[in-house]
Amino acid sequence: MQADALLHLNLNRRGGISRRKFLQSASLGISGSALLSQFRLNAAELKKEGRSCILVWLAGAPSQMETWDPKPGTPNGGETKKIATQTPGIEIAHYWPKIASVMNDIAVIRSMTGKEAAHERGTYHLHTGHRMLGIEKFPHFGSVVAKEIGDPQSDIPNFVSIGQTLSSGFLGVQVAPFIIDRPGQLPDNVFNDTPTSRQQRRLALLSQQESDFADAGAAALVKEQSKLYQKANLMMLSPRLKAFQFDDEPTAMKEAYGKSQLGQGLLVARRLVEVGVPFVEVRSGGWDMHNNVFKGMERRAPEVDQGLSQLLIDLKQRGLLDKTLVLCMGEFGRTPKINARPPVPGRDHWVKNFNLLMAGAGIKGGQVIGKTDENGQEIVDSPVEVDDLFRSMCHAMKINADMELHTPIGRPVKLVESGTVINGLFR
Repeated sequence: MQADALLHLNLNRRGGISRRKFLQSASLGISGSALLSQFRLNAAELKKEGRSCILVWLAGAPSQMETWDPKPGTPNGGETKKIATQTPGIEIAHYWPKIASVMNDIAVIRSMTGKEAAHERGTYHLHTGHRMLGIEKFPHFGSVVAKEIGDPQSDIPNFVSIGQTLSSGFLGVQVAPFIIDRPGQLPDNVFNDTPTSRQQRRLALLSQQESDFADAGAAALVKEQSKLYQKANLMMLSPRLKAFQFDDEPTAMKEAYGKSQLGQGLLVARRLVEVGVPFVEVRSGGWDMHNNVFKGMERRAPEVDQGLSQLLIDLKQRGLLDKTLVLCMGEFGRTPKINARPPVPGRDHWVKNFNLLMAGAGIKGGQVIGKTDENGQEIVDSPVEVDDLFRSMCHAMKINADMELHTPIGRPVKLVESGTVINGLFR
């Protein structure tokens, strides 16, 4: 079972603190918006030293031709038009009017090139920086961030994902993603209705079982499991849990992000960053458009357009954008040539060139890096490899891209194997 799944299951089923104790803590004034505000002030102090990253993952691989590199009026352009943006000279697809209005804070990378054109493999590559080769399970970049700049004693997870994502791989449970599915609400079962006496009996039985397992040769597994209980207990008592729900959030702000799962997830991401969580992933599905790509874009783009643009505005107004890296990407691109697939054509998988957005954390907004040819078939300027992207992500987060991670058998592997920081990306 994956470490992230273990964390999720244990919080759901076996929280080691009683509801009574939690409520007693609340009655002493631990909860409430006033205290959350105080934590935000503390988090602001922490942010003077630390950084955060929000990954907006568009699962299924959005078309570069219908996002940030439209080609209207060409044989491959299809029905997509282009619109001007806040930054003179930069034009994007017409599905994204709100993103266009904040382009001065965004760098568009139009010349990404990858090596994996299958969803699972591309997702792995763009989350870990490594291809799915051999037996080693490389960690999600969020787990690396949690390990390097997260607080190991934190009372809430250093890595939160709104929607399922990859695991922490060989880095273990301490930096595993904490997964939630309902943005705006407290995580499942942070309150435990089990009576204290029964809870204590269960914990005593668990302790005996763990001891037996350890004696039978599973000491390492027992140790990992114990860490999960400790993390669960800490989280159930944390006043920063309030960051997961919107009780103190103005209605106007909730509406500004949009009512979609993605929009509300991005609002949670801002709140988590605000209280010191260094990595948050928010996922949007439905971008695998082999059929009906143009109607599909009309359905899927508005919620990302609204939520992501509001996130950038909100982070900037709160002084958080300078130290928060925001990424918006999928696992690869789509074929420039529109297919003939019935009943309505779309675009297929394409890894030769695709695009993404980056903002914050020292990145120079209002610029486009890389260029494709008139029909979108070839990169004609400044190709960017996945290693280049990950080296740039490390640069933004002030993490040493050349550091060595160690697998469970002690084999050293570089965080980023090669590449260079993307030329001109940073101020």
